[in-house]
Amino acid sequence: MAAFSTTTTTCTNNRIWSQQRHHRLSTSNQPIKIHLNSYSGANCHGLDHFNCHASSVTSNSPSTTSSSWTDFAAKVSGEWDGFGADFTVEGNPIELPESVVPEAYREWEVKVFDWQTQCPTLAHCSDTTCLVYKTIKLLPTVGCEADAATVYTIEERNIDVDTSAFAYQSSSGCYVAVWGRGFEEKSKSSSIELEHCLVDPRDKEESRSRVRIIQVLGYDHQDSEYLRLKGIKVFVEQWYGPFRNGDQLGGCAIRDSAFAATQPLNASLVTGGVWQGLSTAVATFHTPHRNVNIQQLIEDELSVREPIRRRNKDDLILLPKKLWCSVQKLEDETYCEVGWLLDQGRAITSTCTFSSTTKELKEIALANETMVS
Repeated sequence: MAAFSTTTTTCTNNRIWSQQRHHRLSTSNQPIKIHLNSYSGANCHGLDHFNCHASSVTSNSPSTTSSSWTDFAAKVSGEWDGFGADFTVEGNPIELPESVVPEAYREWEVKVFDWQTQCPTLAHCSDTTCLVYKTIKLLPTVGCEADAATVYTIEERNIDVDTSAFAYQSSSGCYVAVWGRGFEEKSKSSSIELEHCLVDPRDKEESRSRVRIIQVLGYDHQDSEYLRLKGIKVFVEQWYGPFRNGDQLGGCAIRDSAFAATQPLNASLVTGGVWQGLSTAVATFHTPHRNVNIQQLIEDELSVREPIRRRNKDDLILLPKKLWCSVQKLEDETYCEVGWLLDQGRAITSTCTFSSTTKELKEIALANETMVS
């Protein structure tokens, strides 16, 4: 049984999205697979708006306040466009299905690894903590065909419905989500997805960029007590304006480019030295993993975080765009980490700590790090 279920509907593209500005979707008969979570009704005209059931969200932390959520909502909401790709657990990019690749690419023996994506995101600025977004994948095209972009899939996610834990940083717009309701006891088919959304702190307000790294976790086939990495998804995105529910296609206006086949991070840049957190924001989770728990990542200025252990090359999965991730079991805890090297000796990291015995989430930590030796 999957950690969270989606339903798939196939329909014909009859102007699914309304035309805005000069970009529009193709009116061809290309089938479109629309993935909608079970809480929504699937229809061929998309959703008129996002439906939030925020009243059912529970939080066991007094740190989740209206003001902090409002600040976070302003940072995270909007149209985030870019590219996305899947990677193996070794960090190798996975080619797109042959059925979606234009014949011209196949004739030229050009391999395609990246989806052009949109991620319209809306966090409600109210007393409730509600965030929903759509990941829209567009079919690859030959050349620049912004006026004929065709949607391949749409997947919706709602932290009220689909998460077992969510932590956010109000000052940056960074967040970490545990998608899925946890692991079924002794079920090797159970899985969850850890989504780490890291925003570049160097960017100005109107030119924000971010990465979303998703670690797919499941039981180890040999040892059911051990969490194993099953796959990696990476999205590299930039902010293009206020929330429009995906009506505005980036097309040729996308400021970034495909990245999956570019050079991965050089391991020597993150190994061989001791990293220390200049600032670390933490959210601690004590409730059973199956209960929804939304908390703010808070920096404790009075606490002193110990220097982070030296990173070992053998433990890291090196990815393009100066990214890395790892899953390590140390004593009775499992650490799921992702990192983004911003400059030499400077990085931003996100770490989820799980109990190795109960598989319950214990802590989420977001850190700005520097190499001290």
